[in-house]
Amino acid sequence: MAKIISAYGRLLVLAMGRTLLLAFLGLLFACILGMIFGLMSVVKNKVCNIIAQIFVFIIRGVPMIVLAFFVYFGLPYLLNNTLKIGNGFTLTALQAGTICLALNCGAYMAEIIRAGIQSVDIGQMEAGRSLGLPYWTTMRKIIMPQAIRTMIPSIINQFIISLKDTSILSVIGFPELTKAGNIIVGNTFKALQVWGIVAVMYMVVIITLSRVAKRIERRINVGKLEAN
Repeated sequence: MAKIISAYGRLLVLAMGRTLLLAFLGLLFACILGMIFGLMSVVKNKVCNIIAQIFVFIIRGVPMIVLAFFVYFGLPYLLNNTLKIGNGFTLTALQAGTICLALNCGAYMAEIIRAGIQSVDIGQMEAGRSLGLPYWTTMRKIIMPQAIRTMIPSIINQFIISLKDTSILSVIGFPELTKAGNIIVGNTFKALQVWGIVAVMYMVVIITLSRVAKRIERRINVGKLEAN
């Protein structure tokens, strides 16, 4: 195992960095999508509610590996061959992986945001409106600050899930940690040692993030108790 670390340690560290980068980019765009569709699901507009529900149902109903193949292979084919508007359009593995993670994670983020907003007492919205504040001003200044506090642990947990989901994107050639592990196993034929190292690297990052989530959750709970 020591020989593998000395020979391929740099490759594994770089792959871990790419994994974190992909997970971060995916979560960043997922937060944007989640905010859009999460708000659409709580506004008093049936069309917006239906659109948000369709997005969530479709994305959550498609396996991530199928979504990855569709984005990486299907989308360029659709634009270049079917619609004839792509003009040689292609996606890099990082771009396709980011889109795939953003869509997949965005559907779950929409539900997290919807639940966070609905967890705030409805009287808060009524109080804001009674003071003459417009709906979106009340949402932005009164509801969202309270909702975000309850969302943060779930968002961190979703980041952990997205981090593990990046391993699926090795199928489209993105050089993340699982892909690096496959390459090293192909070179050394030492599957047990290599996958043991990869598992430990994932565990270190995920346990660290889990501890951060627990600490934030405790602080939020303490803040709620002090407020009461």
